[in-house]
Amino acid sequence: MATKALFNTVVNWFIRQRIDQIQNFMDHPIETQKGILFSQLFHAEDTEYGKAYGFNSISSYQDFKNKVPIVTYEDFEPFIERARQGHKDVSWPGYIKHFAKSSGTTNAKSKFIPISTESLEYCHMKAGKDMVSIYANNHPDNQLFTNKNLRLGGSSELHADFNTKFGDLSAILIDNLPFWVEITTTPSKKVSLMSEWESKLKAITSEVKNEDVGSILGVPSWMMVLLQRVLKETDSGSISELWPNLEVFFHGGISFKPYKDQYRQIIGKKINYYEIYNASEGFFGIQDRSDSDEMLLMLDYGIFYEFIPMDQFHFSNPKVVSLEDVEVGKNYAMVITTNGGLWRYLIGDTVVFTSINPFRIKITGRTKHYINAFGEELMITNVESALSKACEVTGASITDFTGAPVFMKENEGGAHEWIFEFSHHPDDLERFTDAFDHHLKTINSDYEAKRYNNLTLKRPIVHIAKPDLFYQWLESKGKLGGQNKVPRLSNDREYIDPLLELNR
Repeated sequence: MATKALFNTVVNWFIRQRIDQIQNFMDHPIETQKGILFSQLFHAEDTEYGKAYGFNSISSYQDFKNKVPIVTYEDFEPFIERARQGHKDVSWPGYIKHFAKSSGTTNAKSKFIPISTESLEYCHMKAGKDMVSIYANNHPDNQLFTNKNLRLGGSSELHADFNTKFGDLSAILIDNLPFWVEITTTPSKKVSLMSEWESKLKAITSEVKNEDVGSILGVPSWMMVLLQRVLKETDSGSISELWPNLEVFFHGGISFKPYKDQYRQIIGKKINYYEIYNASEGFFGIQDRSDSDEMLLMLDYGIFYEFIPMDQFHFSNPKVVSLEDVEVGKNYAMVITTNGGLWRYLIGDTVVFTSINPFRIKITGRTKHYINAFGEELMITNVESALSKACEVTGASITDFTGAPVFMKENEGGAHEWIFEFSHHPDDLERFTDAFDHHLKTINSDYEAKRYNNLTLKRPIVHIAKPDLFYQWLESKGKLGGQNKVPRLSNDREYIDPLLELNR
Protein backbone atom coordinates (compact mmCIF):
# COMPACT_ATOMS: atom_id res chain seq x y z
CA MET A 1 0.00 0.00 0.00
CA ALA A 2 2.85 2.37 0.82
CA THR A 3 4.36 1.82 -2.64
CA LYS A 4 1.04 2.56 -4.35
CA ALA A 5 0.57 5.71 -2.25
CA LEU A 6 4.06 6.94 -3.20
CA PHE A 7 3.39 6.17 -6.85
CA ASN A 8 0.14 8.12 -6.70
CA THR A 9 1.93 11.09 -5.15
CA VAL A 10 4.55 11.16 -7.90
CA VAL A 11 1.94 10.77 -10.66
CA ASN A 12 -0.26 13.51 -9.25
CA TRP A 13 2.71 15.88 -9.06
CA PHE A 14 3.44 15.21 -12.73
CA ILE A 15 -0.21 15.76 -13.63
CA ARG A 16 -0.27 19.20 -12.01
CA GLN A 17 2.82 20.27 -13.96
CA ARG A 18 1.49 19.05 -17.28
CA ILE A 19 -1.99 20.54 -16.85
CA ASP A 20 -0.33 23.94 -16.41
CA GLN A 21 1.57 23.43 -19.68
CA ILE A 22 -1.60 22.39 -21.52
CA GLN A 23 -3.35 25.48 -20.21
CA ASN A 24 -0.46 27.57 -21.51
CA PHE A 25 -0.88 26.40 -25.13
CA MET A 26 -4.64 26.79 -24.80
CA ASP A 27 -4.06 30.42 -23.77
CA HIS A 28 -1.37 31.05 -26.43
CA PRO A 29 -2.21 28.74 -29.37
CA ILE A 30 -0.95 30.83 -32.29
CA GLU A 31 2.35 31.66 -30.61
CA THR A 32 2.81 27.97 -29.72
CA GLN A 33 2.24 26.89 -33.31
CA LYS A 34 4.56 29.55 -34.78
CA GLY A 35 7.27 28.46 -32.36
CA ILE A 36 6.92 24.86 -33.47
CA LEU A 37 7.04 25.70 -37.17
CA PHE A 38 10.23 27.73 -36.98
CA SER A 39 11.86 25.29 -34.58
CA GLN A 40 11.19 22.48 -37.09
CA LEU A 41 12.54 24.53 -39.98
CA PHE A 42 15.70 25.37 -38.05
CA HIS A 43 16.31 21.76 -37.04
CA ALA A 44 15.84 20.43 -40.57
CA GLU A 45 17.49 23.15 -42.67
CA ASP A 46 20.58 21.00 -43.37
CA THR A 47 18.61 17.91 -44.40
CA GLU A 48 18.14 16.93 -48.05
CA TYR A 49 14.57 18.16 -47.92
CA GLY A 50 15.52 21.36 -46.12
CA LYS A 51 18.16 22.22 -48.71
CA ALA A 52 15.85 21.35 -51.61
CA TYR A 53 13.20 23.81 -50.40
CA GLY A 54 15.38 26.50 -48.85
CA PHE A 55 14.36 26.14 -45.22
CA ASN A 56 17.13 28.51 -44.13
CA SER A 57 15.55 31.35 -46.14
CA ILE A 58 12.01 30.95 -44.75
CA SER A 59 11.17 33.81 -42.40
CA SER A 60 7.35 33.80 -42.35
CA TYR A 61 4.41 31.44 -42.67
CA GLN A 62 3.72 32.91 -46.11
CA ASP A 63 7.30 32.00 -47.15
CA PHE A 64 6.67 28.47 -45.90
CA LYS A 65 3.49 28.18 -47.98
CA ASN A 66 5.18 29.59 -51.07
CA LYS A 67 8.32 27.42 -50.94
CA VAL A 68 7.24 24.06 -49.50
CA PRO A 69 4.68 21.97 -51.44
CA ILE A 70 1.73 20.09 -49.97
CA VAL A 71 2.37 16.38 -50.49
CA THR A 72 0.59 13.04 -50.36
CA TYR A 73 2.30 9.83 -49.28
CA GLU A 74 2.99 8.98 -52.92
CA ASP A 75 4.74 12.34 -53.42
CA PHE A 76 6.84 11.91 -50.30
CA GLU A 77 7.60 8.20 -50.66
CA PRO A 78 11.03 8.60 -52.36
CA PHE A 79 12.34 10.48 -49.31
CA ILE A 80 10.87 7.91 -46.94
CA GLU A 81 12.49 5.09 -48.91
CA ARG A 82 15.88 6.77 -48.72
CA ALA A 83 15.54 7.08 -44.96
CA ARG A 84 14.41 3.42 -44.71
CA GLN A 85 17.52 2.36 -46.58
CA GLY A 86 19.64 3.92 -43.87
CA HIS A 87 20.46 7.33 -45.35
CA LYS A 88 21.07 10.10 -42.85
CA ASP A 89 19.55 13.61 -42.79
CA VAL A 90 16.90 12.97 -45.44
CA SER A 91 13.90 14.94 -44.18
CA TRP A 92 14.79 15.03 -40.48
CA PRO A 93 18.21 15.30 -38.81
CA GLY A 94 20.04 12.03 -38.17
CA TYR A 95 18.91 8.48 -38.82
CA ILE A 96 15.31 7.32 -38.58
CA LYS A 97 15.37 3.97 -36.77
CA HIS A 98 11.66 3.10 -36.73
CA PHE A 99 8.91 3.16 -39.33
CA ALA A 100 5.24 2.56 -38.56
CA LYS A 101 3.77 0.27 -41.21
CA SER A 102 0.27 1.37 -42.07
CA SER A 103 -2.06 0.49 -44.92
CA GLY A 104 -4.47 3.31 -44.10
CA THR A 105 -7.50 1.00 -44.24
CA THR A 106 -7.43 -2.25 -46.17
CA ASN A 107 -5.40 -1.27 -49.22
CA ALA A 108 -2.78 -3.77 -50.31
CA LYS A 109 -0.05 -1.13 -50.57
CA SER A 110 1.62 -0.44 -47.24
CA LYS A 111 2.80 2.93 -46.07
CA PHE A 112 5.92 3.38 -43.96
CA ILE A 113 5.64 6.40 -41.68
CA PRO A 114 8.91 7.67 -40.19
CA ILE A 115 9.04 7.66 -36.37
CA SER A 116 11.99 9.78 -35.25
CA THR A 117 13.32 9.80 -31.71
CA GLU A 118 11.66 13.20 -31.26
CA SER A 119 8.24 12.13 -32.56
CA LEU A 120 8.36 8.99 -30.44
CA GLU A 121 9.24 10.85 -27.23
CA TYR A 122 7.62 14.27 -27.62
CA CYS A 123 4.52 13.29 -29.57
CA HIS A 124 3.36 9.68 -29.13
CA MET A 125 4.77 9.01 -25.63
CA LYS A 126 3.91 12.48 -24.40
CA ALA A 127 0.33 12.05 -25.60
CA GLY A 128 -0.02 8.79 -23.69
CA LYS A 129 0.91 10.59 -20.49
CA ASP A 130 -1.38 13.51 -21.32
CA MET A 131 -4.33 11.21 -21.89
CA VAL A 132 -3.99 9.98 -18.32
CA SER A 133 -3.18 13.44 -16.95
CA ILE A 134 -6.28 15.06 -18.46
CA TYR A 135 -8.54 12.27 -17.25
CA ALA A 136 -7.08 12.25 -13.76
CA ASN A 137 -7.35 16.04 -13.53
CA ASN A 138 -11.05 15.80 -14.42
CA HIS A 139 -11.61 12.95 -11.97
CA PRO A 140 -9.54 13.61 -8.82
CA ASP A 141 -11.03 10.56 -7.10
CA ASN A 142 -9.84 8.20 -9.86
CA GLN A 143 -8.14 4.90 -9.06
CA LEU A 144 -6.22 4.54 -12.33
CA PHE A 145 -2.91 4.01 -10.63
CA THR A 146 -4.06 1.27 -8.28
CA ASN A 147 -5.54 -0.96 -11.01
CA LYS A 148 -4.30 -2.28 -14.34
CA ASN A 149 -4.69 -0.61 -17.73
CA LEU A 150 -5.71 -3.05 -20.46
CA ARG A 151 -4.19 -2.13 -23.82
CA LEU A 152 -5.10 -3.72 -27.12
CA GLY A 153 -2.77 -3.01 -30.01
CA GLY A 154 -2.61 -4.39 -33.52
CA SER A 155 -0.31 -6.93 -35.06
CA SER A 156 2.75 -6.14 -33.02
CA GLU A 157 5.70 -7.95 -34.54
CA LEU A 158 8.66 -5.77 -35.46
CA HIS A 159 10.70 -6.58 -38.56
CA ALA A 160 14.23 -5.56 -39.48
CA ASP A 161 14.77 -4.14 -42.96
CA PHE A 162 17.96 -2.41 -44.12
CA ASN A 163 19.21 -0.75 -40.91
CA THR A 164 15.76 0.05 -39.56
CA LYS A 165 12.78 -1.60 -37.85
CA PHE A 166 9.20 -1.46 -39.04
CA GLY A 167 5.85 -2.67 -37.75
CA ASP A 168 2.55 -1.55 -36.31
CA LEU A 169 2.83 1.71 -34.35
CA SER A 170 1.62 -0.11 -31.23
CA ALA A 171 4.59 -2.48 -31.53
CA ILE A 172 7.04 0.42 -31.69
CA LEU A 173 5.44 2.07 -28.67
CA ILE A 174 5.31 -1.13 -26.61
CA ASP A 175 8.93 -1.88 -27.49
CA ASN A 176 9.99 1.53 -26.17
CA LEU A 177 7.76 1.96 -23.11
CA PRO A 178 9.46 2.72 -19.77
CA PHE A 179 9.49 -0.08 -17.20
CA TRP A 180 6.99 1.59 -14.88
CA VAL A 181 4.32 1.47 -17.58
CA GLU A 182 4.75 -2.29 -17.88
CA ILE A 183 4.07 -2.65 -14.15
CA THR A 184 0.67 -0.97 -14.48
CA THR A 185 -0.35 -2.49 -17.84
CA THR A 186 -1.89 -5.76 -19.02
CA PRO A 187 -1.37 -7.93 -21.05
CA SER A 188 2.35 -8.48 -20.71
CA LYS A 189 4.80 -7.16 -23.27
CA LYS A 190 5.43 -10.71 -24.51
CA VAL A 191 1.75 -11.30 -25.25
CA SER A 192 1.22 -7.78 -26.64
CA LEU A 193 3.97 -8.39 -29.19
CA MET A 194 2.44 -11.59 -30.54
CA SER A 195 1.62 -11.28 -34.24
CA GLU A 196 -1.03 -13.91 -35.05
CA TRP A 197 -4.39 -12.43 -34.03
CA GLU A 198 -6.32 -15.54 -32.91
CA SER A 199 -3.44 -16.88 -30.80
CA LYS A 200 -2.88 -13.41 -29.40
CA LEU A 201 -6.56 -12.99 -28.52
CA LYS A 202 -6.53 -16.30 -26.65
CA ALA A 203 -3.36 -15.36 -24.74
CA ILE A 204 -4.68 -11.88 -23.88
CA THR A 205 -7.93 -13.36 -22.58
CA SER A 206 -6.02 -15.83 -20.42
CA GLU A 207 -3.97 -13.03 -18.84
CA VAL A 208 -6.50 -10.26 -18.39
CA LYS A 209 -9.42 -12.26 -17.00
CA ASN A 210 -7.60 -12.59 -13.65
CA GLU A 211 -6.50 -8.94 -13.42
CA ASP A 212 -8.18 -6.02 -11.65
CA VAL A 213 -8.67 -3.78 -14.68
CA GLY A 214 -9.42 -0.08 -14.10
CA SER A 215 -9.09 1.28 -17.64
CA ILE A 216 -9.10 -0.03 -21.19
CA LEU A 217 -7.44 1.41 -24.28
CA GLY A 218 -8.02 0.45 -27.90
CA VAL A 219 -10.10 0.59 -31.07
CA PRO A 220 -13.82 0.09 -30.24
CA SER A 221 -14.45 -2.68 -32.78
CA TRP A 222 -11.53 -4.89 -31.72
CA MET A 223 -11.92 -4.15 -28.01
CA MET A 224 -15.53 -5.37 -28.31
CA VAL A 225 -14.27 -8.65 -29.79
CA LEU A 226 -11.90 -9.07 -26.82
CA LEU A 227 -14.51 -8.20 -24.18
CA GLN A 228 -16.99 -10.66 -25.68
CA ARG A 229 -14.30 -13.34 -25.61
CA VAL A 230 -13.48 -12.54 -21.96
CA LEU A 231 -17.15 -12.80 -20.96
CA LYS A 232 -17.47 -16.14 -22.73
CA GLU A 233 -14.34 -17.52 -21.06
CA THR A 234 -15.34 -16.42 -17.56
CA ASP A 235 -19.14 -16.96 -17.71
CA SER A 236 -19.51 -13.45 -16.29
CA GLY A 237 -22.81 -11.63 -16.68
CA SER A 238 -21.09 -8.34 -17.52
CA ILE A 239 -17.65 -6.76 -17.67
CA SER A 240 -18.36 -4.78 -14.48
CA GLU A 241 -19.06 -8.05 -12.68
CA LEU A 242 -15.60 -9.29 -13.68
CA TRP A 243 -13.83 -5.92 -13.29
CA PRO A 244 -15.80 -3.89 -10.72
CA ASN A 245 -13.16 -1.13 -10.68
CA LEU A 246 -13.31 -0.41 -14.42
CA GLU A 247 -13.86 3.33 -14.76
CA VAL A 248 -12.79 4.54 -18.23
CA PHE A 249 -12.40 3.47 -21.86
CA PHE A 250 -9.88 5.49 -23.91
CA HIS A 251 -10.88 4.85 -27.52
CA GLY A 252 -9.84 5.98 -31.00
CA GLY A 253 -9.24 4.84 -34.55
CA ILE A 254 -12.90 4.71 -35.60
CA SER A 255 -16.11 6.47 -34.61
CA PHE A 256 -17.54 5.36 -31.28
CA LYS A 257 -21.15 6.23 -32.18
CA PRO A 258 -22.18 2.84 -33.60
CA TYR A 259 -20.77 1.06 -30.53
CA LYS A 260 -22.02 3.27 -27.68
CA ASP A 261 -25.11 1.23 -26.80
CA GLN A 262 -23.24 -2.09 -27.12
CA TYR A 263 -20.62 -0.94 -24.63
CA ARG A 264 -23.24 0.21 -22.15
CA GLN A 265 -24.84 -3.22 -22.35
CA ILE A 266 -21.70 -5.34 -22.17
CA ILE A 267 -20.06 -3.33 -19.38
CA GLY A 268 -23.20 -3.21 -17.28
CA LYS A 269 -22.54 0.03 -15.42
CA LYS A 270 -21.81 3.67 -16.15
CA ILE A 271 -18.15 4.39 -16.90
CA ASN A 272 -16.33 7.29 -18.57
CA TYR A 273 -15.52 7.32 -22.28
CA TYR A 274 -12.62 9.46 -23.53
CA GLU A 275 -11.90 9.78 -27.24
CA ILE A 276 -8.38 10.18 -28.60
CA TYR A 277 -7.19 11.07 -32.10
CA ASN A 278 -4.00 9.24 -32.92
CA ALA A 279 -2.42 7.87 -36.07
CA SER A 280 0.94 6.58 -37.24
CA GLU A 281 1.75 10.10 -38.44
CA GLY A 282 1.14 11.67 -35.04
CA PHE A 283 -1.11 12.12 -32.04
CA PHE A 284 -3.44 15.05 -32.60
CA GLY A 285 -6.31 15.29 -30.15
CA ILE A 286 -7.55 14.25 -26.70
CA GLN A 287 -11.02 14.66 -25.26
CA ASP A 288 -10.41 17.07 -22.40
CA ARG A 289 -13.89 17.18 -20.87
CA SER A 290 -16.14 14.40 -19.60
CA ASP A 291 -19.38 13.70 -21.45
CA SER A 292 -18.13 15.50 -24.57
CA ASP A 293 -17.51 14.29 -28.10
CA GLU A 294 -15.03 17.10 -28.84
CA MET A 295 -11.26 16.79 -28.63
CA LEU A 296 -8.71 19.39 -27.67
CA LEU A 297 -6.22 19.88 -30.52
CA MET A 298 -2.83 19.22 -28.91
CA LEU A 299 -0.55 22.05 -30.00
CA ASP A 300 2.82 21.30 -28.37
CA TYR A 301 3.65 17.84 -29.74
CA GLY A 302 6.02 19.06 -32.45
CA ILE A 303 3.24 19.18 -35.05
CA PHE A 304 2.39 22.28 -37.09
CA TYR A 305 -1.17 22.23 -38.43
CA GLU A 306 -2.65 23.59 -41.64
CA PHE A 307 -6.12 23.15 -43.10
CA ILE A 308 -7.72 23.05 -46.55
CA PRO A 309 -11.44 23.92 -46.69
CA MET A 310 -13.17 20.90 -48.22
CA ASP A 311 -15.04 23.10 -50.68
CA GLN A 312 -11.58 23.95 -52.06
CA PHE A 313 -9.99 20.52 -51.70
CA HIS A 314 -10.23 19.40 -55.33
CA PHE A 315 -9.01 22.71 -56.76
CA SER A 316 -5.57 22.70 -58.39
CA ASN A 317 -4.45 25.51 -56.09
CA PRO A 318 -6.68 25.30 -53.00
CA LYS A 319 -6.74 27.84 -50.20
CA VAL A 320 -4.67 26.68 -47.22
CA VAL A 321 -4.93 28.27 -43.78
CA SER A 322 -3.10 27.97 -40.49
CA LEU A 323 -4.82 27.66 -37.13
CA GLU A 324 -5.09 31.44 -36.99
CA ASP A 325 -7.71 31.55 -39.78
CA VAL A 326 -9.89 28.47 -39.25
CA GLU A 327 -13.64 28.88 -38.74
CA VAL A 328 -16.05 27.03 -36.48
CA GLY A 329 -18.34 24.61 -38.31
CA LYS A 330 -16.32 24.42 -41.51
CA ASN A 331 -15.07 21.07 -42.82
CA TYR A 332 -11.30 20.92 -43.40
CA ALA A 333 -8.73 18.47 -44.72
CA MET A 334 -5.81 18.41 -42.30
CA VAL A 335 -2.20 19.04 -43.35
CA ILE A 336 0.65 18.34 -40.92
CA THR A 337 4.32 19.16 -40.55
CA THR A 338 5.89 16.93 -37.89
CA ASN A 339 9.00 16.23 -35.86
CA GLY A 340 9.08 12.88 -37.64
CA GLY A 341 10.14 14.63 -40.86
CA LEU A 342 6.81 14.95 -42.66
CA TRP A 343 6.45 18.34 -44.37
CA ARG A 344 3.04 19.73 -45.33
CA TYR A 345 1.75 16.17 -45.46
CA LEU A 346 -1.88 15.57 -46.38
CA ILE A 347 -2.90 12.96 -43.84
CA GLY A 348 -6.28 12.22 -45.43
CA ASP A 349 -8.51 13.06 -42.44
CA THR A 350 -11.19 15.72 -42.33
CA VAL A 351 -12.11 17.65 -39.20
CA VAL A 352 -14.49 20.38 -38.11
CA PHE A 353 -13.73 22.95 -35.42
CA THR A 354 -16.33 23.13 -32.69
CA SER A 355 -14.46 25.87 -30.82
CA ILE A 356 -11.54 28.22 -31.46
CA ASN A 357 -11.04 29.32 -27.85
CA PRO A 358 -9.63 26.79 -27.17
CA PHE A 359 -9.23 24.88 -30.43
CA ARG A 360 -11.42 21.80 -30.23
CA ILE A 361 -12.28 19.48 -33.11
CA LYS A 362 -14.37 16.54 -34.22
CA ILE A 363 -13.26 14.05 -36.86
CA THR A 364 -15.70 14.16 -39.77
CA GLY A 365 -14.20 11.50 -42.05
CA ARG A 366 -11.57 10.88 -44.68
CA THR A 367 -10.84 12.85 -47.84
CA LYS A 368 -11.29 9.61 -49.80
CA HIS A 369 -14.10 8.00 -47.80
CA TYR A 370 -17.36 9.62 -48.76
CA ILE A 371 -20.04 9.10 -51.40
CA ASN A 372 -20.36 11.81 -54.01
CA ALA A 373 -21.25 9.86 -57.14
CA PHE A 374 -24.24 12.06 -57.94
CA GLY A 375 -23.40 15.36 -56.20
CA GLU A 376 -24.90 14.23 -52.88
CA GLU A 377 -21.70 14.87 -50.85
CA LEU A 378 -22.54 12.25 -48.23
CA MET A 379 -20.10 12.29 -45.30
CA ILE A 380 -19.69 9.73 -42.51
CA THR A 381 -21.14 12.14 -39.92
CA ASN A 382 -24.38 12.31 -41.96
CA VAL A 383 -24.59 8.53 -42.13
CA GLU A 384 -23.86 7.94 -38.44
CA SER A 385 -26.50 10.47 -37.40
CA ALA A 386 -29.12 8.90 -39.70
CA LEU A 387 -28.26 5.39 -38.55
CA SER A 388 -28.55 6.43 -34.91
CA LYS A 389 -32.08 7.66 -35.63
CA ALA A 390 -33.04 4.55 -37.61
CA CYS A 391 -31.75 2.29 -34.82
CA GLU A 392 -33.62 4.32 -32.22
CA VAL A 393 -37.01 3.96 -33.94
CA THR A 394 -36.61 0.26 -34.79
CA GLY A 395 -34.76 -1.07 -31.73
CA ALA A 396 -31.70 -1.99 -33.78
CA SER A 397 -28.00 -1.99 -32.93
CA ILE A 398 -25.25 -2.02 -35.58
CA THR A 399 -21.86 -3.71 -35.28
CA ASP A 400 -20.38 -2.67 -38.63
CA PHE A 401 -21.37 -1.40 -42.04
CA THR A 402 -20.20 -0.13 -45.40
CA GLY A 403 -21.88 1.70 -48.26
CA ALA A 404 -21.16 2.56 -51.90
CA PRO A 405 -22.98 3.91 -54.95
CA VAL A 406 -24.93 1.91 -57.52
CA PHE A 407 -24.25 3.83 -60.70
CA MET A 408 -26.93 4.89 -63.19
CA LYS A 409 -27.81 2.62 -66.12
CA GLU A 410 -29.52 4.04 -69.20
CA ASN A 411 -32.80 5.53 -67.94
CA GLU A 412 -32.47 4.19 -64.39
CA GLY A 413 -31.46 6.37 -61.47
CA GLY A 414 -28.60 5.44 -59.20
CA ALA A 415 -28.75 4.43 -55.54
CA HIS A 416 -26.69 3.86 -52.44
CA GLU A 417 -26.15 0.24 -51.46
CA TRP A 418 -25.45 -0.73 -47.85
CA ILE A 419 -24.45 -3.80 -45.86
CA PHE A 420 -25.30 -3.61 -42.15
CA GLU A 421 -24.17 -6.16 -39.57
CA PHE A 422 -26.60 -6.00 -36.64
CA SER A 423 -26.07 -7.16 -33.08
CA HIS A 424 -29.82 -6.49 -32.63
CA HIS A 425 -31.92 -6.63 -35.78
CA PRO A 426 -34.50 -3.93 -36.49
CA ASP A 427 -38.10 -4.87 -35.78
CA ASP A 428 -38.87 -4.01 -39.42
CA LEU A 429 -36.13 -3.67 -42.07
CA GLU A 430 -38.35 -1.60 -44.36
CA ARG A 431 -39.09 0.85 -41.56
CA PHE A 432 -35.37 0.96 -40.72
CA THR A 433 -34.51 1.77 -44.36
CA ASP A 434 -37.18 4.48 -44.56
CA ALA A 435 -36.05 6.09 -41.29
CA PHE A 436 -32.42 6.03 -42.46
CA ASP A 437 -33.33 7.56 -45.81
CA HIS A 438 -35.64 10.17 -44.26
CA HIS A 439 -33.07 11.38 -41.74
CA LEU A 440 -30.38 11.64 -44.43
CA LYS A 441 -32.75 13.95 -46.30
CA THR A 442 -33.30 16.14 -43.24
CA ILE A 443 -29.59 16.67 -42.53
CA ASN A 444 -28.12 16.74 -46.06
CA SER A 445 -29.87 19.03 -48.54
CA ASP A 446 -27.74 17.74 -51.45
CA TYR A 447 -28.87 14.18 -50.73
CA GLU A 448 -32.47 15.37 -50.42
CA ALA A 449 -32.29 17.12 -53.79
CA LYS A 450 -30.90 14.03 -55.53
CA ARG A 451 -33.59 11.84 -53.94
CA TYR A 452 -36.42 14.07 -55.22
CA ASN A 453 -38.96 11.87 -57.03
CA ASN A 454 -36.28 9.15 -57.34
CA LEU A 455 -34.94 10.94 -60.41
CA THR A 456 -31.23 10.77 -59.59
CA LEU A 457 -31.12 8.61 -56.48
CA LYS A 458 -33.52 5.81 -55.68
CA ARG A 459 -34.35 4.51 -52.21
CA PRO A 460 -31.33 2.95 -50.44
CA ILE A 461 -30.65 -0.74 -51.07
CA VAL A 462 -30.04 -2.46 -47.74
CA HIS A 463 -28.54 -5.91 -47.08
CA ILE A 464 -28.27 -7.66 -43.74
CA ALA A 465 -24.81 -9.12 -43.21
CA LYS A 466 -24.26 -12.64 -41.97
CA PRO A 467 -22.78 -12.79 -38.43
CA ASP A 468 -19.06 -11.89 -38.40
CA LEU A 469 -19.05 -11.00 -42.12
CA PHE A 470 -16.68 -8.05 -41.68
CA TYR A 471 -14.43 -10.05 -39.34
CA GLN A 472 -14.21 -12.89 -41.87
CA TRP A 473 -13.37 -10.54 -44.72
CA LEU A 474 -10.62 -8.81 -42.73
CA GLU A 475 -9.31 -12.22 -41.66
CA SER A 476 -9.11 -13.28 -45.32
CA LYS A 477 -6.95 -10.19 -45.93
CA GLY A 478 -4.71 -10.85 -42.92
CA LYS A 479 -5.90 -7.63 -41.28
CA LEU A 480 -7.33 -8.60 -37.91
CA GLY A 481 -6.75 -6.34 -34.92
CA GLY A 482 -5.37 -2.85 -34.46
CA GLN A 483 -6.87 -0.07 -36.55
CA ASN A 484 -7.69 -2.25 -39.53
CA LYS A 485 -11.24 -1.77 -40.74
CA VAL A 486 -13.42 -1.73 -43.81
CA PRO A 487 -14.11 1.89 -44.89
CA ARG A 488 -17.69 2.76 -44.03
CA LEU A 489 -18.10 4.98 -47.06
CA SER A 490 -16.53 4.59 -50.47
CA ASN A 491 -17.08 6.42 -53.73
CA ASP A 492 -16.51 3.18 -55.66
CA ARG A 493 -17.39 -0.47 -55.12
CA GLU A 494 -13.94 -1.73 -54.16
CA TYR A 495 -15.05 -2.90 -50.72
CA ILE A 496 -18.76 -3.60 -50.99
CA ASP A 497 -18.62 -6.02 -53.95
CA PRO A 498 -16.30 -8.58 -52.23
CA LEU A 499 -18.42 -8.32 -49.06
CA LEU A 500 -21.63 -8.94 -51.00
CA GLU A 501 -20.01 -11.97 -52.63
CA LEU A 502 -18.94 -13.33 -49.23
CA ASN A 503 -22.43 -12.63 -47.85
CA ARG A 504 -24.18 -14.91 -50.37
